[in-house]
Amino acid sequence: MLKTLKSLIFICLTFVTAVAYAAVTPAPKAPEVAAKSYILQDFDSGKVVAALNAEQRLPPASITKLMTAYVVSQELAAGNIALEDDVLISEKAWRMVGSRSFIEVNTKVSVEVLLRGMIIQSGNDAAVALAEHIAGSEETFAQMMNQYAQQLGMFNTNYQNATGLPGKAHYTTAQDIATLSAAVIRDFPDHYAWYAEKEFTYNNITQHNRNKLLWRDKSVDGLKTGHTEEAGYCLAASAKRDGMRLISVVLGTRSENARAQETQKLFNYGFRFFETHDLYQAGQQIADSKVWKGATDKVVLGLEKRLTITVPRGRYGELVATTNIQQPIIAPIEVGQVLGQVDIHLAGELVATKQLVAIEAVENGSWWRQLLDTLLMLIWG
Repeated sequence: MLKTLKSLIFICLTFVTAVAYAAVTPAPKAPEVAAKSYILQDFDSGKVVAALNAEQRLPPASITKLMTAYVVSQELAAGNIALEDDVLISEKAWRMVGSRSFIEVNTKVSVEVLLRGMIIQSGNDAAVALAEHIAGSEETFAQMMNQYAQQLGMFNTNYQNATGLPGKAHYTTAQDIATLSAAVIRDFPDHYAWYAEKEFTYNNITQHNRNKLLWRDKSVDGLKTGHTEEAGYCLAASAKRDGMRLISVVLGTRSENARAQETQKLFNYGFRFFETHDLYQAGQQIADSKVWKGATDKVVLGLEKRLTITVPRGRYGELVATTNIQQPIIAPIEVGQVLGQVDIHLAGELVATKQLVAIEAVENGSWWRQLLDTLLMLIWG
């Protein structure tokens, strides 16, 4: 489970703390993975545990639908559409090749049914119907997909359609898919439950989720498969064990079984040899420092967001934290004002750095305090 690091003691401007730990066997190298590209990343810390060609641009096939679903979820959250809305099925959507939800032309199907059909059994027809409902055309919807990709920092991604069918300029990377997968889980946890559903029935036709790991590994709860001749067999997956969540992306494997086996291999490696801990919560006091010319003589420092670290299993006690606080600090101080940074090291390697901010505001002191501190600062330089 995620654990909270005990409060560390800060002295003056810098502190160093380390807990001695018995000899620890270092984590072995990641296993060989039979894929063109892959990545294994911790959901909470963002730590890349293992990777190969993770920034290589490749066709994503139906993993594209992760972004299609993300855009739909954004539209739902904004109130622009509702799950109960009826969508008129166009002839283009009805004629889509590949995996289908078997929706009929000129019928009306709810947004929820289309979204679940697209997520669970990868309906190309459902994806196009949703795209047309939201943006008027699939081409315009693809522009929305690319806008969200830029916002999420997916700078090696470009979408041409909502389905993942081949396109000359339709590509992404394992790293970008991992970023998107984390956003799907983080931003829309209610919708994420659909990614774990094993089957979907519409029009009296039941189809199964193509993610074989949903049957093989109880810790796996998503996300999306993909396959075209050009892309090979691909899988973006996530699993959670004892409070630790990992995201895996494998692209360009040789078969359905291979993408499941290679992903399972990565999950077993990550959970066996690594662990994730919360070091500090948002707003937790990490340090304090002298304030000049203020209504109080100290300011409390902490982080704006939670800091989580992933380390090789058994080496949590070797973490070393140091702070560097700017000087002098002069009132007034606003909440959230950056006043320094905290660095986390493991065996001399920097593994995380975060800005230290003021947790509480400090107003100007009285005229007498300001005058006295001005003189003292002149005397002391």
